[in-house]
Amino acid sequence: MASAFPILGENTASLLGPVPRISSLLIKPASAVCNLDCAYCFYLDREADPYKALPARRMTEETLERLVDSYLFYSYPNSVFAFQGGEPTLAGAAFFEKLCELQKQYGRDGQNVSNALQTNGILLDDRWCRLFHEYNWLIGLSVDGPEEMHDRYRFNKQGRGTWQKVMQGMETLKKNKVEFNVLCVLSQANVENPKEVYKFFRSLGIDYIQYIPLAEFDHQGQPLPFTIAPEQYGRFLCETFDLWWPDRRRVRIRFFDNIAEALAGQKPGNCTMHETCDSYVVVEYNGDVYPCDFFVEKSWKLGNIQTQSWAEIARRQTRYTFAAKKTLAHPECQVCEYQSICHGGCPKLRHGRHGQFEDLDYFCQAYKMIYAKSVGPLKKEVAKILGAPVPAAAQALSPY
Repeated sequence: MASAFPILGENTASLLGPVPRISSLLIKPASAVCNLDCAYCFYLDREADPYKALPARRMTEETLERLVDSYLFYSYPNSVFAFQGGEPTLAGAAFFEKLCELQKQYGRDGQNVSNALQTNGILLDDRWCRLFHEYNWLIGLSVDGPEEMHDRYRFNKQGRGTWQKVMQGMETLKKNKVEFNVLCVLSQANVENPKEVYKFFRSLGIDYIQYIPLAEFDHQGQPLPFTIAPEQYGRFLCETFDLWWPDRRRVRIRFFDNIAEALAGQKPGNCTMHETCDSYVVVEYNGDVYPCDFFVEKSWKLGNIQTQSWAEIARRQTRYTFAAKKTLAHPECQVCEYQSICHGGCPKLRHGRHGQFEDLDYFCQAYKMIYAKSVGPLKKEVAKILGAPVPAAAQALSPY
């Protein structure tokens, strides 16, 4: 009897088709190092962190120049640079000013270059914001809601809350007319208060919100205290959807945007909803490249920009192997009516609990709750916008 699943190994590349292009970079100029000490931080002090013995990690100007020169050449005509950490502003404003100079130096006529940065906002001042405004950067600001919710887990090295400092950073962004959105981690501090969280962000004039559900586990696969349960996340999304629906033409919530994109037959902006994991790569402070921010581990290293070209890195067998992890469909996914939207969820949330990519995404129950509530209304909304019925492919059942 033939296997229902592809056998992944030496022939992975042929199974997945042509070499997928690396469409954007997630760059960590200070690696996982941060100026805060958030209780739920995934990045720092991990056993699998290849750089855990190095307390100070900063990208050199030489590595930065190699990065900009090589990626602008490879990615023409559209080049996307996104910076994250840890805390990327620890690299210093001068580092990012140099970045913009190099992009102007190595960019070609007709090349579109975009920059984005995710920050806790603590170090932002007028110098930073002048740069962001001049070059039209998109900034993501980490805020977990009102002060009490935010400060429950997001504190500095002295154990003190950071909400006041973050609000100062937000005001500096607004004063300098810098575009920004909010990234809100959903933890036990805020997941039971969707209305309060949404109203808080709207009171600040925030029109673009991204909610990130927290799921970290101990060595036995048990959720850590701040981790939210799938049904909590599902309720949060469903209640937020009802709050958001009257505002849907002026307020953007990334998860709902992604569902609408999938229904419209487009590739969603969030890689969690892609068929394979190969849209971006992570560049560490020393030029090492990995296929995903959650798998910066020696076994998944794709190469280094100092010694390999982007075309070589894109063709690495390890990249195909990682990309194919999403195609290891759980039996429930094969018969799920939402598979063509979800594509099995996030490999990190499948692998995180028991170390198996074949598991269900931890938040599978939550996805089913929000899809059941939102797909119908969003399908009608998308059809209105398109002026035509939703593409048939977007309504298809599992291809497995």
